[in-house]
Amino acid sequence: MVRRTKEDAQETRNRILDTAVEVFNRQGVAQTSLNDVAREAGVTRGAIYWHFANKVAMFDAMIERLVCPLMFNAADRDARLAADPLGFIRAATDEFIGMMLNDASFRRVFEIFWHKCEYVGEMANLRDSHLEEGENHIDILQRAFALAQEKGLMNRLLTPHQATIGLIGQVDGLLFNWTKNPDMFPLASYAPCILDAWFRGLTAPVDAA
Repeated sequence: MVRRTKEDAQETRNRILDTAVEVFNRQGVAQTSLNDVAREAGVTRGAIYWHFANKVAMFDAMIERLVCPLMFNAADRDARLAADPLGFIRAATDEFIGMMLNDASFRRVFEIFWHKCEYVGEMANLRDSHLEEGENHIDILQRAFALAQEKGLMNRLLTPHQATIGLIGQVDGLLFNWTKNPDMFPLASYAPCILDAWFRGLTAPVDAA
């Protein structure tokens, strides 16, 4: 019975968060109240406060659910990274773009984060904390690029950190602009060829000076 109660509570929490994504995406974070979310989720305001202290806590929980499985959850992540560092990076990049294309809820969270939230006060602090968490992505990518150079799989035109920042710039730039205006370009066909060209630049031979 206790287990069922915990499962019910988790289901309610997930329903609230799923609803928050929809309402935030439609109305913007600043224009959305907890009452709006409660009403659309079909729960009481008390149920909202049982799970979340305020709207900032709800927004935080919504962001926390964003996970790129290969980068963080795959049991064989380190083995795959060691065996084929550039292949690992490309697979993780393709996985992330694929989730943006195929998982509407996942994509909407980024649309909210990038385009539909004013970052002032507590929201600014929250944004900064999640930007700091992004250092985990940078560390994993930089380690993979460094290993690729050690293995002779990548030229040395860029340092591992420069390559990491360059890749983040490519991916974030594509996704930021596509979520802002999907009619600007077809992400599904543009992203692979753009990234193919970028990765070829990393592996191209460099003439000795």
